Amino acid sequence: MRKVTLVRGARQLLTLRGPSGPRRGADLRNLGIIQDGAVLIADGLIREVGSSRRLENLALARGAEEIDASGRVVMPGFVDSHAHLAGGPARVSDYQMRLGGATEEQITHAGGGALAAARAIHELSPRALETLALRALEEAVRHGTTALEAKSGLGITDAGEVKILRVYAGLRALPVTLVSTFLATRVPPEFGERLLPMLRRRKLAEFAEARCEEGAFTPAQACRYLGLARELGLGLKVSAKQRLHSEAIAMALEMGAISVSGLVDASERDALLLARCETIATLLPGTAFHSGTERYPPARMLIDNGAAVALATGYHPYDCPSQNMQMTIALACRTLQMTAAEAIAASTINAAHGLGRAASIGSIEAGKSADLLMLSVPDYRELPYHFGVNLVDLVTSRGAVLVERSGVKWPVR
Repeated sequence: MRKVTLVRGARQLLTLRGPSGPRRGADLRNLGIIQDGAVLIADGLIREVGSSRRLENLALARGAEEIDASGRVVMPGFVDSHAHLAGGPARVSDYQMRLGGATEEQITHAGGGALAAARAIHELSPRALETLALRALEEAVRHGTTALEAKSGLGITDAGEVKILRVYAGLRALPVTLVSTFLATRVPPEFGERLLPMLRRRKLAEFAEARCEEGAFTPAQACRYLGLARELGLGLKVSAKQRLHSEAIAMALEMGAISVSGLVDASERDALLLARCETIATLLPGTAFHSGTERYPPARMLIDNGAAVALATGYHPYDCPSQNMQMTIALACRTLQMTAAEAIAASTINAAHGLGRAASIGSIEAGKSADLLMLSVPDYRELPYHFGVNLVDLVTSRGAVLVERSGVKWPVR
């Protein structure tokens, strides 16, 4: 039996309708707002978008289940295009040492750091690791995320990486969009020639990502690795950090990477290169905030020079233990000098482009998946204003209600 739902009466319906490609420049601020807006959903897909008066009178809307959005904002679900869901347990001891001023070398010497995280993943059973990943995913959904990229990279060994990617394969049965990325961080001579074909054959990864930094890939090594991944039909991504930054960006664009992240040191030349291609610059303000470095990516410069930017949590048990895209937006507005409209577009439609999913998610348009948020505020500009507060009243993914916030029940006096 066909299921039809009418979301009606939204004070502001943010459709994000616009050009087919990534939003940049002035287009990044165009949210396609409809006052007193409505969305008609049938069988998990958006059928009609427009004013409440018009949609209420459509034949398909007769007898539809209604969701009253009066006085509230309705918008696309957040797309978190950079997260490590299966990262193992919280690294509380490491964080306490960092707060106390310890260096990464001192933390590693004390038994913490990346190697300790890899050991924890190795020691966890697949079921236990999946339980932790599911908990992280549920927290993301509670805060409005309906699609996300789940990266490996913390397993270090081949067995650890495959273990993580198998967890993600299991989670793909849930009614959210989950895209798996194999993040390569180490470079033995034969790296990729054995593992990548197996991952592709077993459909454990859709993208291959190279991390360019000291101790990981040089741009030349990353180029060889990404070339093999491309031959196998995998999408390409790059993390560009430290002194290899500009070389890595140039290599990523030459290889046709769908996204590049870690752009703290991006220059104006980098921005102009990004402006001439479809590659998405994925920014992670939460990572900078949690590390306390106060070195944030230059979003304003990137946007003003025409680069297409996306925002992501960067969720990671060590670097950024937050799945809250609302907080990411607040940080982007406060520390990256982005407007609320720019941050919302970067967290929805541009992030969807960064996952190769913009044809089906990221905006409220006919034919796309009915992934919607209803916020408990009348104006989208309140989203970054109420930092650290969960404003989500309702989350739907593929038309199914995943989160519905009930009111506070005070005891009878």
